[in-house]
Amino acid sequence: MSLPKYKDLLSFTSLVEIETEIDLLQRTLFDFRMKRSTKRTVKPHSFLHTKRKIAQLNFKRSSLLKLGN
Repeated sequence: MSLPKYKDLLSFTSLVEIETEIDLLQRTLFDFRMKRSTKRTVKPHSFLHTKRKIAQLNFKRSSLLKLGN
């Protein structure tokens, strides 16, 4: 499984879409942490992929905010 690419985020054009996706990914990351703490199996690369996508979405959100101002 490859890392998420920034090109995949071209479909997100509004801040509302980006923020809802970030919220969804943060909940997913929380669920991964809960599973890890309760000794259930979680693939370690899932953390990396989710964190990377959140960072990419935050960057896209900040660039959209700069263009708006």
